[in-house]
Amino acid sequence: MKTEILRLLKETGGYISGQQLCDRFSVSRTAVWKAVDQLKKEGYEIEAVRNRGYRLAGSPDIISRAEIQSIVKTKWAGRQVIYYDETDSTNIQARLAGEKQAEHGTLVVADRQTAGKGRRGRSWDSPKGMCIYMTLLQRPFIAPAKAPMLTLVMALSAAEALIEQTGLPVQIKWPNDLVLNKKKICGILTEMSTEIQDINYVVTGVGINVNQEEFPEKIKKSATSLFLESGRHFKRSGLIASVMERYEKNYEMFMKTENLSELQNRYNKLLVNINRDVCVLEPQGEYSAHSSGINEQGELIVVTSEGEEKHIFAGEVSVRGIYGYV
Repeated sequence: MKTEILRLLKETGGYISGQQLCDRFSVSRTAVWKAVDQLKKEGYEIEAVRNRGYRLAGSPDIISRAEIQSIVKTKWAGRQVIYYDETDSTNIQARLAGEKQAEHGTLVVADRQTAGKGRRGRSWDSPKGMCIYMTLLQRPFIAPAKAPMLTLVMALSAAEALIEQTGLPVQIKWPNDLVLNKKKICGILTEMSTEIQDINYVVTGVGINVNQEEFPEKIKKSATSLFLESGRHFKRSGLIASVMERYEKNYEMFMKTENLSELQNRYNKLLVNINRDVCVLEPQGEYSAHSSGINEQGELIVVTSEGEEKHIFAGEVSVRGIYGYV
């Protein structure tokens, strides 16, 4: 009920009488008052005026379960939310939820992670109250070999959502990072559980640097935040909702073809690596090549200095700029 009251307060914009809320949820005025009091304790500014009712006067940067569910406008992506003030990793918790048969589209969100990780097990700095740490649980009916493409679907969705919400020129660094001003603002990590040739579940984790005003010395040259690039603070819940809405649409396009044919052009338009010389780092060594974007399978197409065209699958391969991160 608390979530629905919050949703109504946001949608109405003005006052809603206590009696209207009682009738809507078939509860007592005391029950309504308790729900409103809980919202106030979470930080919402709610005015209560005799003979007029309740009005939402202010909403801080809150990413609670009620807050996210009150603004997400999707059919399935992020409709069910598991929220933690602090946890080890949203990917770990999403995998646990997957083992407990949590439904497709369940979103795990945390205000802080103590064991966040990126690609190849690298640690991910996870301060409290400033970033987005979330993982989407999915149960796609596709071959396991196709699941890594979901990383690219999420990268496109997150980039488009951030561009729409912030107006900033966000780009994609293949395969799983988003960048601004040649610095990383977002990392994406997809993991899955399989059984023979079937997928039990896939979890796609997203970490977005939103309101940090500074970074540790060791990463400040390669990392940035939406705040540092714009001078503005952003409400994380609104960004989360926008990413979920974009992802749901892009995911359904992906599932029609089970490849990136319908998303490929939009992805390539945002790809920071396209039409550039890059350094390809493989387990057996590294080499320079020229990138021309992704194909329908999400592989990066490059041409080596010897003129050989290669299609690079993400896996254990990384790509960076010749002279730096991008």
